[in-house]
Formats: sequence, C-alpha cells, structure tokens
Amino acid sequence: MNAVEPSTGAEPRKESDRSLTDRAYVALEEMICTLRLEPGEVLSEGALSETLGIGRTPVREALQRLAREGLVTVLPRRGVLVSEFNVKKQLRMLEVRRELERLMARSAASRATDEERMRFETVARAMRESAEAGDDIGFMRLDHEFNVLVSQTNRNEFAAEAISLMAGLSRRFWFMHHRQAGDLSMIARLHAHIAVAIASGDGPAAAAASDALLDYIESITRAAVDW
Repeated sequence: MNAVEPSTGAEPRKESDRSLTDRAYVALEEMICTLRLEPGEVLSEGALSETLGIGRTPVREALQRLAREGLVTVLPRRGVLVSEFNVKKQLRMLEVRRELERLMARSAASRATDEERMRFETVARAMRESAEAGDDIGFMRLDHEFNVLVSQTNRNEFAAEAISLMAGLSRRFWFMHHRQAGDLSMIARLHAHIAVAIASGDGPAAAAASDALLDYIESITRAAVDW
C-alpha cells in the first residue's frame, strides 16, 4: 500500500532494498503455496537466503510479511515454521473474502483503464492455456498476477489491504486440493470468467463470476472439513 512511513531519523530505505524484499516475498510465497515448503517445516533464513541468492535482511522482511498473512508462524526460540492447514479457519475466512472479492471485481470493472483491461484479457487467455497444458505452477503465477491486478484496479486501498491477508492462504489451500483432485481446468475457467468480465467493464457480471468462484472454493473447503 502507499501508506506514509513515520520518520525515525534513520536513512531512507533504498528502492533496491524494497525490490529485493519483494523478490524474496514472491519467491517464498510461491514455494509455500505450491507446497515446496511444506506445512510444519522449519525455515532457516540463512538457507533461504542461499537458495534465493538474496541477502538475509530482505528474506527476513519477506518472512515477516508472510507471518502477517498467516503463511508462516514465528515461534520464540524455535524459529519460523510454515503454518499448518486449518480448514475451519478457511471457512471463516471465506465469509469475508466473498464480500471483498465481489466488491473488488465490480469496482475493477468500472475503474480499470483501457491498458489494464487488455492485461485482464491477456491473463484470462494465459490461464486457459495453462490449464490446457496442465501447467499448475504457471497458473499459480498467473493467479498471483491476477490478484495484484484486481487489487490495483479496484482503486480501494482498504479492500486491497484486507484481501492481501487472505490471498496466500487461499492459494495454498486450493493447490493442496488440486494435488488430490486435479481441478486445474475448473479453477482456471472460473478465474478467466472474472478477468473477462472486468475487461469488458461489466460490473454485475464480474461480481457474479466472483460469486461462482467462491461457491466452488467453499464447496471444496466444506468437503475437506474431515482432513
């Protein structure tokens, strides 16, 4: 978000430091959401820094962001752990996520620029192609791009901030389900419908497509209560 940071008298943070933190965050979020880093796994800042080729400070800042989003847990004297799945928590989160995503999809449809609408069309097409190719990692990257684009184009920083706390947990939950059910075609199609509706400027259709996606996600979440 574009919040102004309070002055502390310290040197202003370099843009290169921000970009390194962003790079570390995107890489780690993908590794967690695609289960390369598994629930309950203990993480080492040093090992992650070496794996990513990024310094420990940006990695530490990325982990702090992931902790705020619930994907990792910081335990005193034990380190950082990848958070476990909690299906009941997912259901509570969906109650909030449904309302936010409906609002954001409708707002994005009315507020996106022509260039942004073209990007939505491109993402929709690429999502369908990733499903046809069976490329679930490619889809996950497109899903991240789609989430960022919706957050930008809905032009509501409060909604964007709130949804950012749920995106990673939702992405990881779906990937876990997909690994068992193989529903890439379904989830890609549902996302593409939202993207196309936003691209066409049809707010009601975008909200309805968002509801359809959440209906599907809620159904698979309820089916997983006994995991």
